[in-house]
Amino acid sequence: MSKHVATIIILLAIHAAVYDANAQNCGCERGFCCSQYGYCGQTVEYCGAGCQEGPCLAPPPTNDAVVADIVTPGFFDGIIDQAASSCEGKRFYSRGAFLEALRLYPRFGRIGSSDDSRREIAAFFAHVTHETGHFCYVEEIDGPSKDYCDETSTQYPCNPSKGYHGRGPIQLSWNYNYGPAGNSLGFDGLNAPETVATDPVLSFKTALWYWNNRVQPVVSQGFGATIRAINGALECDGANTATVQSRVGYYTRYCSQFGVAPGDNLTC
Repeated sequence: MSKHVATIIILLAIHAAVYDANAQNCGCERGFCCSQYGYCGQTVEYCGAGCQEGPCLAPPPTNDAVVADIVTPGFFDGIIDQAASSCEGKRFYSRGAFLEALRLYPRFGRIGSSDDSRREIAAFFAHVTHETGHFCYVEEIDGPSKDYCDETSTQYPCNPSKGYHGRGPIQLSWNYNYGPAGNSLGFDGLNAPETVATDPVLSFKTALWYWNNRVQPVVSQGFGATIRAINGALECDGANTATVQSRVGYYTRYCSQFGVAPGDNLTC
């Protein structure tokens, strides 16, 4: 065996060993992707957005849509103005806070065609409108009385003195969301989850973080898929048709305002 061939074999062996070690860290075999949730597979759900390791797919290119030109002051005010003057959110949420948070997520509302951009933005604000009551609520109404600690999520252990109920525009909930959101955005999600309800820019960042990681990958499947990604266990498959229709109603209204067809697969 020549010295050159021997060197190549050694390098390939080292590469394979490193690859196998990385795959083992995520528990995936070679050729499989480690999804954003730590599961192994070979479809777009695993190799698409949030893929951690393996043959991850490249994200689609962005278009030249300007989100600020779509989410105009008139559009934003048209939502928040429907909240009562006594609502906490009236003094918390603002278009400026949303646009500041948006700087961290330049792909939001800029994937696909210009119509796709408008549909995604309509979908986001439809869910926000429903979750917050037209930007009225900063925290879930009955949140403190509920147990949102998943003890099986050992990577993000609960602080027993903290509550992980819904906060912010998408009502971020559960320790397994607060933990990684905090890691991504630079706040202590497990030990200071209340920060989401005190910093309006961070609050919008958590909503966009959740959207980017949990919802955006399924936007192209229709609005119904976004409902399932946000609250499918409690609303989809006939579980709560009234809330599903509420979300759909806001979505179709905002699509109409943006001059775009809502598309198919509206419900879940």
